[in-house]
Amino acid sequence: MANLKSIKTKISSSKKMGTVTRAMEAVSAVKMRKSQERALSGRAYAAAALSVLERLSGTADLSRHPLMQEREGKTAIIVITSDKGLAGSLNSGVIRTAERELARSDLATGDVVVYAFGRKGGDYFNARGFEMGINKSNVSDDITEVELRDITRALIDRTDIAKVSVVYQNFVSSFEQIPTVHEIVPIKAKTMRAIVEGIRPARGKYAPQPTAERMPSPTAYTVEPDADEVLSVLLPKLINIAVFHALLENKASEHSARMVAMKSATDKAKEMAQIFTRKFNKVRQAAITREVSEITSGIESMK
Repeated sequence: MANLKSIKTKISSSKKMGTVTRAMEAVSAVKMRKSQERALSGRAYAAAALSVLERLSGTADLSRHPLMQEREGKTAIIVITSDKGLAGSLNSGVIRTAERELARSDLATGDVVVYAFGRKGGDYFNARGFEMGINKSNVSDDITEVELRDITRALIDRTDIAKVSVVYQNFVSSFEQIPTVHEIVPIKAKTMRAIVEGIRPARGKYAPQPTAERMPSPTAYTVEPDADEVLSVLLPKLINIAVFHALLENKASEHSARMVAMKSATDKAKEMAQIFTRKFNKVRQAAITREVSEITSGIESMK
């Protein structure tokens, strides 16, 4: 009977675990949808800023701007992960992509500054001796573009940093997230377009709509009040938008990966409960058969 009791305890534990994981799955599904809508609804703003950049890309004032030029210096890498686990290979994918990017660039530890959003990535690179420009954890799902301005401004104002890359999980669908890296400094219209293109889904209300053929851009512009003043506002804002959307994409990916992981855990808990239930029934039936056999043997011996 002691064996029956332990099996019954395992059945109860499996069912309780399934209840917890089912609740976590539901919460992650709601958060995923909210994060996805935030990322997609902000695409129009990012596309408008990109349009301005593309139209100014041929002007001499833009090409001379420090944020548009290749130069020597350290490389900053913005690593966006989650604070918690239970999300499959979400964080390990981002970290491996960041390491491959550093290996591809053949950079020494002293030549890299890590800006980490999320405890998992921050702890990983901090433990390996990298200089931490920021190690921010507990990033809210409701973070706004305004909240990032001070961080991106401090990053841009560092004269020793020549290149900036951002690594994050790009949300494709509920079951697919792709570790992605983009170089956002020096600013290139092609890179910014890739970021904006990656925000839109293939179908749905946020899917790209057919547009008329683009009119050729003028070869020269008169920028008022002053080209330097306009670019000093526009270009940092573009960088801020790129980081902000990477955060939103990673948030949607995190909740999606956690939802899928919790669904798998729920299915496994249900399967284990069924296995233990069958085992319980077999052991109980064996005990009953043994007792009946003993009673029959006793009756036979009394005759």
